[in-house]
Amino acid sequence: MAEIWKIWDAELGYSATSLLETGGAKAGRRAGHDGAEPMWGIVCVRPDAVAHMLIIPHSTWEWRAAEYAVDPDDLDTLLDVVLHEPWIPAPDDPLARTDPTVVQVLQATHGLPTCWTPGVSDADRLAAHLARVQAVKTYRASLEPERQQFRQDVLAYVGLDVTAPPDPLEPVKAMTRLDPARVQARRLAVDWYRSNQDVPTMPSYSLKPPATWMGRKPWAVARG
Repeated sequence: MAEIWKIWDAELGYSATSLLETGGAKAGRRAGHDGAEPMWGIVCVRPDAVAHMLIIPHSTWEWRAAEYAVDPDDLDTLLDVVLHEPWIPAPDDPLARTDPTVVQVLQATHGLPTCWTPGVSDADRLAAHLARVQAVKTYRASLEPERQQFRQDVLAYVGLDVTAPPDPLEPVKAMTRLDPARVQARRLAVDWYRSNQDVPTMPSYSLKPPATWMGRKPWAVARG
């Protein structure tokens, strides 16, 4: 029987950034604008009442959409996958087998293709990963929203004048929109890596290494 972890809240944060030089801005020097990538903190409470914060970079949604050909607008599937992935055991970790729930997941998912298994369709890759997630939810941990009234009562108890949303993941769902260009760029990276696992691959317009623009070579035609 899987543990039931309760989801309490989701909060937007960001990664480190360099807007100012250390010690303050310096005259005549432009501030940097790298970093400040969106990061979600999702608060969960495990069965023994210990709270945990799951830190999920926004780019994680993009990567899963690229790796498993998930529709970028299908946030429900992306959330279900990403929230339960921490409990997917590594098959090559011998110590993991001391946990009987890990053994059950490994037995239920043995032989399933991974994101990197060659010669597998996108549909089969996604089905296999969803099967791993389902095994986690069956045997190890299932993340479910805590009741709204319970969350509201706790907010009132600690003196916060805040209305708890019906769905604690509402901030994620309301604010997350995946940029198709970023998802496609990550898909290009995934395809390039897959294609080079067995033999070196010749780059092309749609299959290329990073920082590469193959083009469609119109100048060759122009020179005749």
